[in-house]
Amino acid sequence: MNTPQSPSASEPSKQPSKRKLLLALIGGAVALAGAGYGLYYYLDARYHVETDDAYVNGNVVQITPQVSGTVIAVDADNTQLVKEGEPVVRIDPADARIALQQAEANLGQTVRRIHGLYVDDDKYRADIAQRRSDLSKAQDDLRRRLSTGMTGAVSDEEIAHARDAVRSAQAALDAAQQQLGANRALTANTSVEKHPDVLASATRVRDAWLAYARTTLPAPVTGYVAQRSVQVGQRVSPGTPLMSVVPLDQVWVDANFKEWQLRSIRVGQPVELTADVYGSKVTYHGKVVGFTPGTGSALALLPAQNATGNWIKVVQRLPVRIGIPASELEKHPLRVGLSMNVDVDVRNTYGDAPQNWTASTYKTDVFARYGDEANASIARIVAENE
Repeated sequence: MNTPQSPSASEPSKQPSKRKLLLALIGGAVALAGAGYGLYYYLDARYHVETDDAYVNGNVVQITPQVSGTVIAVDADNTQLVKEGEPVVRIDPADARIALQQAEANLGQTVRRIHGLYVDDDKYRADIAQRRSDLSKAQDDLRRRLSTGMTGAVSDEEIAHARDAVRSAQAALDAAQQQLGANRALTANTSVEKHPDVLASATRVRDAWLAYARTTLPAPVTGYVAQRSVQVGQRVSPGTPLMSVVPLDQVWVDANFKEWQLRSIRVGQPVELTADVYGSKVTYHGKVVGFTPGTGSALALLPAQNATGNWIKVVQRLPVRIGIPASELEKHPLRVGLSMNVDVDVRNTYGDAPQNWTASTYKTDVFARYGDEANASIARIVAENE
């Protein structure tokens, strides 16, 4: 007679089968995840190089005086936005103004003196015409006396006096011609405006004007003021750092990649960047624009010396410059020093051709107006005194 099995006897046989099924499911999930990641890596991930060791960098334009003097006004402070050409620091212009007035007076005197030389040309020409008339008259008198001397109506003494008069008139004519020649040597082939003496005086006016104009320091670029150290009443000399202006429309990112990450990075490759200050909500789209010619340790002020017995290899990092479009910076400004996350798409391993590289140029023309204003002042003084 068979006795029925109790429920407790069948449970142990079912538990191993459930455990195997669970392990099989876990293994299948892991295999599926590994296959998915492998497919993702093969199709996309292997074409991306990432780093979070990246920081915003930019130009820090220093404001330094070109003349010595005492600061009488500071028109900008830290965090303030200044426009290109706006005055930010003013130096006492009293001494420069006096020197400029002296130079302008000297230029006026020089123009009047040189203008007198041109007037003397006409005077000497008139004098020559008069001397020629006197010579012609003396020669006619001599001929008349010589013709009447044959009859004895004129004495030899009168004829001698007539000859002396001709010689005197000729000498006066020669002297007048030499005076004209000497004066023409000072005025020939030039004008009052281009006369060497006028140009020399104009140069002194231009130098004095520049010294006067440089007592007002303008902002070379549009940006935010930082590192202000100048104070009213401070005595400054040329080259003294007074403050800095940071143009936030000219920033870039320096991403520090490890050595092995540089194998596929090329100039011109697209880059996606996110800033910690904005989070993942804002994505910048830049491109690789260049590589630093050396690592940070090699270009440091005190490079590391590894020729020791306890040397340990350290993976080096090389800064890679990444440019960001100005339109994106205008919408979401970045500050110098902010942390960034960088993702470089390295599908294109050829990069840009050398002829497609464009050199970055930074310039300002706020100081060019000084020369234009000086030239206008010189032209006015010449016109008033000519």
